Formats: sequence, C-alpha cells, structure tokens
Amino acid sequence: MEKQIVNIKKLSEGAVVPTYGSDYAAGADLYACLEEAVTIKPGETYLVKTGIAMEIPVGYAGLVYARSGLATKKGLAPANKVGVIDADYRGEIMVPLHNHSNKAATIEPRERVAQLILTPYLTAQYTVVEELKDTQRGEAGFGSTGRC
Repeated sequence: MEKQIVNIKKLSEGAVVPTYGSDYAAGADLYACLEEAVTIKPGETYLVKTGIAMEIPVGYAGLVYARSGLATKKGLAPANKVGVIDADYRGEIMVPLHNHSNKAATIEPRERVAQLILTPYLTAQYTVVEELKDTQRGEAGFGSTGRC
C-alpha cells in the first residue's frame, strides 16, 4: 500500500509521532504529551495536548476518532465525537477527552488517547433550487429504512 508523506513538527520533546498499531490499521494513534498523569472526573472534559502539529495534504482532512480500548475500558472519548483537522491548520493537535463513565479515569504521559485517519474530501458548491429530484425514499427520515 502506498503511503502519503505527512510532515510532522514536534512542539515538545515529549511528543510522540503518530503510529499505526498494525499493518492494516486505518487510524494512527495520537499520544498524550503530558508532564504528569491527569485524572478526568466523571462528566468532565480535559483538553489533551499531543505536542505535534502537521501539514495535512490539500484535499485531505484529519479525522480524530476515539480509541475503542480507551472508550470501553476507561469511558474516555473525544467530547466532540469526531474532530476535524483542516489541511490549512498548523497549530497543535489536541484531543478534548470526555469522561462518559461514573468513575475517575487517569491519562498517563505518552498514553494513546485517540486515533487519526487522513481522508480525502470533496468541497461542494451549494446551489439553491426550487425542487429536488425525487427518490423512492423521499422525505422518510429517522428509522424509516429499518426492518423489524
């Protein structure tokens, strides 16, 4: 599989360059750049610094998702559900981790806190029209395609 070159700038000595957990992993792990452990209380959100900035290629976006192990074992997941990093952003990548559990959860320095997926996207030109093309589904919304 061909790999895209993405330039990374370490903003801190303790920063860890994103890594893939396996040969076919879609998401690269993002690591906490902390000087000491941080405990997140139930219902609280903590903005975790990664200590890195990057040049996401034009035509791509970086999508920051939860790590399944962190979410299931500690109840921690990004507060915004999916973070979007635009190609022109050059600041530090940070992850707002929210504690969805009823127990305090601790994040250690250099712990994997989220995963980053680089994905191509299309930019749309939105055009106002009087009518939209009809489909079989039409305006049927939430739950309308489910079969029980």
